[in-house]
Amino acid sequence: MNEAARKLAPAPNNEPHYREAPNNLEAEQALLGAILVNNDAYYRVSDFLKPTHFYEPLHRRIFEVAGDIIRMGKTAHPVTIKTFLPADDRVGDLTVAQYLARLAAEAVTIINAEDYGRAIYDLALRRALITIGEDMVNIAFDAPLDMPPQAQIEDTERRLFELAETGRYDGGFQSFSDAVAQAIDMAGAAFERDGHLSGISTGIMSLDAKMGGLQRSDLIVLAGRPGMGKTSLATNIAYNIAAAYEPEVLPDGSFKAKNGGVVGFYSLEMSSEQLATRIISEQTEVSSSKIRRGDITEADFEKLVACSQMMQKVPLYIDQTGGISIAQLSARARRLKRQRGLDCLVVDYIQLMTGSGKSGENRVQEVTQITTGLKALGKELNVPIIALSQLSRQVENRDDKRPQLSDLRESGSIEQDADVVLFVFREEYYVKNMEPRDPNDPKYPEWEATMDKVKGTADVIIAKQRHGPTGTVKLAFQSEYTRFADLADPSFTQYEEH
Repeated sequence: MNEAARKLAPAPNNEPHYREAPNNLEAEQALLGAILVNNDAYYRVSDFLKPTHFYEPLHRRIFEVAGDIIRMGKTAHPVTIKTFLPADDRVGDLTVAQYLARLAAEAVTIINAEDYGRAIYDLALRRALITIGEDMVNIAFDAPLDMPPQAQIEDTERRLFELAETGRYDGGFQSFSDAVAQAIDMAGAAFERDGHLSGISTGIMSLDAKMGGLQRSDLIVLAGRPGMGKTSLATNIAYNIAAAYEPEVLPDGSFKAKNGGVVGFYSLEMSSEQLATRIISEQTEVSSSKIRRGDITEADFEKLVACSQMMQKVPLYIDQTGGISIAQLSARARRLKRQRGLDCLVVDYIQLMTGSGKSGENRVQEVTQITTGLKALGKELNVPIIALSQLSRQVENRDDKRPQLSDLRESGSIEQDADVVLFVFREEYYVKNMEPRDPNDPKYPEWEATMDKVKGTADVIIAKQRHGPTGTVKLAFQSEYTRFADLADPSFTQYEEH
């Protein structure tokens, strides 16, 4: 309160100079005065300004009490507020009641209320930055055993990103005309883009035709049983998007993707080398098993070298940290977006992630936290997120092995939060396991006919799509190269509705 009084009176010439935390008490007084004169000023700042953002404790209390009174539908002015503040406290020579009256008397206009609010908010963020910096320095000097340097870096990053995430006042409602303008811009961009898609092309035409590409801010869950090829499909799509990247320079000098995009790939199951081997195999048509064994010819090796040189220019970034938490993943995605740009995110896979809550939480609660976090991250960064998921074993107990939404493990939250749910299903996998042991078995010709029909094909079942039809897309699958592609035979490109 003495600080508030100091700002009311001119400072003496002999006042010592010292370094104080960033603040602007005059802006706080001007805003509070504007609110006391006209309560409408409160609504101009209440969506981003909180009592904790005020530097002077008395100002925090005045803003808090005024907000409570206004939200109750009553009028907040010096007379109604003073009863909720300590009557014995003084601000210099003034009582609290006199101080409130003076704030109201010196208020000029509410026109600048939002500017005052933003100034107070920005200064509060700067004070928070100083606190984080001081804590970082002090902990680094103390070197506590329970916080090694890597843990301190992650904690500091988390606090900084939390501050960056909450440190915005550009939220709230937007007019419908703005939303319409954005929709028209999106349609114009789709018209100019290769393939005329509103979203980012997966590089698989039959899938794009059904989905319109990957839509920004969507959470796309790609699920399947082990051996179905869900990682292969995700890898194919990720590489196709990165390889098609074509930047466009905006008027402010920044870049955005005209075609394709920058891709971040969280590989919790496979190492970056294994992932790169798969992509090289797909691009060169040299079997990944031969690459691993070194069973390749000189011509094959030359193809691998040429492919690797081309791939080094592709904006595909891989994070192979195992057991990453949703908080860590979000922080690293934000950093990639800032430093390199980001147009699509792939997570392989949900069940290998950890939540950010208490260790006592059950797995369903943890998966709920993960899927909710991924959906929020997609909206925040405005990028599609492809999250892979395992299916429960109950699929194996049915005669019809085609997956359903209820087969998603910890399915409630995954099914609810996802904008699109895709299932990868290869009937060939199951038919192959049913091969009669004796070639002379009467059932062998029947099995052989079934195998010929399904060999080299895969179904991508669109089980859920918020802004499009469901159905099935039939693709070719070359297991040797872990590659999905459009079927060459045009009769297969028809969609089967289920």
